[in-house]
Amino acid sequence: MRVALISTYELGHQPLHVASPAAHLRAAGHDVAARDLAVEPWDDGLVAWADALAFSVPMHTAMRLAVAGAERARELRGDLPIALYGLYAPVSRDTTVGRIADVVLAGEYEPALLGWVETLAGRDGAAAADAARRHRRDGAVAGDIGGDPVLQLGRQRFRTPARDLLPGLERYASAHIDGRDHVAGYTEASRGCAHECRHCPVPAVYGGATRLVDRDVVLADVDQQVAAGMRHLTFGDPDFLNAPKHALAVARAVHERHPDLTYDVTVKVEHILRDEAIWEELAATGCRFVISAIELLDDAVLERLDKGHTAAQAAAAVGVLRRAGIEPRPSFLPFTPWSSVGTIREVFDFVVDQDLLGTVDPVQLSIRLLVPTGSLLLDLDDLAPLLDGYDDEALTWRWHPADPAVDDLQQALAKIAEEAADAGLPRRATFVRMRAEVLAADGVADPAVAAEEGIPATLEDGPGLSEPWFCCAEPTEGQFGVVTTCEGS
Repeated sequence: MRVALISTYELGHQPLHVASPAAHLRAAGHDVAARDLAVEPWDDGLVAWADALAFSVPMHTAMRLAVAGAERARELRGDLPIALYGLYAPVSRDTTVGRIADVVLAGEYEPALLGWVETLAGRDGAAAADAARRHRRDGAVAGDIGGDPVLQLGRQRFRTPARDLLPGLERYASAHIDGRDHVAGYTEASRGCAHECRHCPVPAVYGGATRLVDRDVVLADVDQQVAAGMRHLTFGDPDFLNAPKHALAVARAVHERHPDLTYDVTVKVEHILRDEAIWEELAATGCRFVISAIELLDDAVLERLDKGHTAAQAAAAVGVLRRAGIEPRPSFLPFTPWSSVGTIREVFDFVVDQDLLGTVDPVQLSIRLLVPTGSLLLDLDDLAPLLDGYDDEALTWRWHPADPAVDDLQQALAKIAEEAADAGLPRRATFVRMRAEVLAADGVADPAVAAEEGIPATLEDGPGLSEPWFCCAEPTEGQFGVVTTCEGS
């Protein structure tokens, strides 16, 4: 079978979620081609070549863009088998399955994707089952591949990702570390999450389960990326410390093999505090910054989201990391149905008070809550009166805040963030402009002057990646454009 795998967006990284299934399909004897629309133009010829087409959708932005890509592919070849696979694949499945996709595959999708392709190839049931067994240790595929969602949560035998199918690492986001830019790579030591934050898409699929990637596979993936020029690594696990022993073992092994390699991880506030004793060792093994979802500073809203931390604990976590010599890079979710202009102002004040301006990307300050199908937020009684129906195109339930000024402010901040990202404007100037909008909405006199308070005249960017966008931000017009820009056009 000739199988084409397409990534639309993976946070500026070379797409692991194309390279990993490609390795499984190749091992089973299939001919695999890959395309990453984040750095390559759409290719109609790939649609003509393929016997099956699959879109990687690990996040909201990727899913929005993949829907557009699948629609184009369906127009070109109405009979082409198409799959959506990844964390966001089940979102809006009532409108995608049968229209643009034949199947959606979520969770540990590699065995399910392989089983789908094996079935399409016409192999008998025993052969297909044999191939699936070779790629997992235990567990089973739930559902079927006849159009219904396939959810795989059983443990599997991972393979070293087939990164040779993708553009070189130099085409992707770079890492700014210790005052210099470095070629960056990406891998995962685990999937899923032990926690069930209500606004997060991971619990809707994994339900509190975690799956560890074999250490030798992680190391082999790191080795091949270092050989390709990588000098900084992102561990993209939903929470690197869901399994602390595994995480520490991986970090130590990577450091032993590549002592000059730096890295970053994503960790919940409560885990930063719970595992305070390990941060000095992680710093010694090369950890330079930690992404942590602080979201906002209103304890009542944090409780609704089931975040597991308070505003005071968020500030404490910043201190824990800095004492270990690691810089925090918080992510935020300022705009929720329960937000007010005052709570949004608190986020901006927190960034200033904690000296985080050098590590917070402007788009983080404009993020509006997404409520996709299956979201645990839908269980909250006080959300129902604020819902305005499901938007199939936007892949989210529409909601309105109690204060209409909140929506107006979000639109203004999102516009500023997008313009700044497109123009490459300095972080300081962008933040001041956004803060002035917030202060004006909060009734502050002379907001332009007040927006400068507490901010140093010159600002040096802290450690981080050059990718300015975010997984839960709405796609820009430029991102949608990749699906309509063809090879050679």
